[in-house]
Amino acid sequence: MSPGAAKTTMVTNIEAIAHPSPDVLAEILSAGTRPVVLRGLVADWPLVKCAQQSDGEVDGYLRGFYEGATVNVFSGEPEIEGRFFYNEELTGFNFSRSRARLDEVLDQLQCGPGDETQSSYYVGATTVDTCLPGFTLENSVEMGDIDPLTSIWIGNQTRIAAHYDLPDNLACVAAGHRRFTLFPPEQLANLYPGPLDFTPAGQQISLVDFHQPDLQRFPLFGHAMDSALVAELAPGDAIFIPSMWWHHVESLASLNVLVNYWWRKSPAYMGPPVDVLLHALLSLRDLPPEQKKAWAGIFEHYIFGEDSSVGHIPAASQGFLGPMDEIQARKLRATLMSKINR
Repeated sequence: MSPGAAKTTMVTNIEAIAHPSPDVLAEILSAGTRPVVLRGLVADWPLVKCAQQSDGEVDGYLRGFYEGATVNVFSGEPEIEGRFFYNEELTGFNFSRSRARLDEVLDQLQCGPGDETQSSYYVGATTVDTCLPGFTLENSVEMGDIDPLTSIWIGNQTRIAAHYDLPDNLACVAAGHRRFTLFPPEQLANLYPGPLDFTPAGQQISLVDFHQPDLQRFPLFGHAMDSALVAELAPGDAIFIPSMWWHHVESLASLNVLVNYWWRKSPAYMGPPVDVLLHALLSLRDLPPEQKKAWAGIFEHYIFGEDSSVGHIPAASQGFLGPMDEIQARKLRATLMSKINR
């Protein structure tokens, strides 16, 4: 049995489809609202075939596209056991960040397979075409009208804390094995999110150590696990992760490579919703209770409610309450900037 086939694919309480047809894939990517495991979706990738042979074949294949670009690298001492996280006081981090040549990172990964004293290395969210020109010509997923951002993730045995992303995500395991633990957005409170503006990699993360959860400090975490979806993926498998779903990701092999596709189901002129949250922290959170309640009603009417009709206002006078488009978005953004900068 080849190395790539040595482990079986584990799926727990999550829909799984083997070798989905283009039509089925298109339906999932365009309208999916729950995670789906897509077994064998990229089984025909040359990199996956290398992974079924050996880590050395994977290493050599990646180097064949490399032209000297530097990448962002996270590295941690053996003591962190692959968990890139904060320090004990939450005043810093338990790892270091640097820019390095990808071939130097691959050298490090090849030095210590099976060595428990090896440091943890993680190259995250690197644009494929910048780092490995030509790679996507041989290893890609046909996504129709979707124009995604394509990134590559390379490392050894690591653990990435549960977090959510605004874009939809198609994550394809090209080498190694990965375990995904996913939670619906409504589990936010039970996952105990950390700081918004001081994060390991840009996204707010859960403070719970999934390997050793402290249930005295995080007593509601058990409720989150009751809703958890778990999938372990082998080379050639993929998983669709909808926008805003929390996901904890473990890389289980000595060399792991993942290629993912991010895209938004909303117009490009729309800004990041987290900016609204930050402004609300500034402007709404500390209002008197009755004022907060009134503003909750205003947001429900104009933003979250199903009936936010402004038909009683003549179209020419609706202003920012009217339909949004690129021109209207520019005007609104300029108005916001003017108010913020006063």
